[in-house]
Amino acid sequence: MGNTSSMLTQYDIEEVQQHCNHTFSQQEIVSLYQRFCQLDRNGCGFVPADEFLSVPEFAVNPLSQRLLRMVDGLNFKEFVAFLSAFSPRAPLQHKIEFIFKVYDSDGNGKVTFSDMLDVLHDLTGQFVSEQQRKQVLTRVLEEAGYSKDSFLVLSDFVKILGNSDLKMEVEVPVD
Repeated sequence: MGNTSSMLTQYDIEEVQQHCNHTFSQQEIVSLYQRFCQLDRNGCGFVPADEFLSVPEFAVNPLSQRLLRMVDGLNFKEFVAFLSAFSPRAPLQHKIEFIFKVYDSDGNGKVTFSDMLDVLHDLTGQFVSEQQRKQVLTRVLEEAGYSKDSFLVLSDFVKILGNSDLKMEVEVPVD
């Protein structure tokens, strides 16, 4: 998959569709490929994390630094798979796995109280005190049957978020 949309074949499109479990239509994949090529400024087939900061919606996201860790060096198929978590057509399980990766900053498969506090800090900034964040998080964990000493694994996230009305839909700009 080269650096222009004309180099994206029908086979490539179908392969990417399968890779992302048909979350995007063929036309959406072509549009995403065009956007990918804009981000792949040196034409190497991979997008370095800092190029994502040129996307205004990404740059202003309070979790952008965590997301950068997840997107560095993505090829086109990985780029589409990453974005598929934001699609309204993505299965809930896929969205939960994505959220888990955002919280699991060290990639060890466990989310600690500290990891969750860090994400809350990223989301709330100076608008909520550290004490308030700790109180809220402790209460939420206790209501879900956990304590602040618990290590949450993916199955815990599935249990907690699978019972919620999770909506993680974001308009993915493809222009």
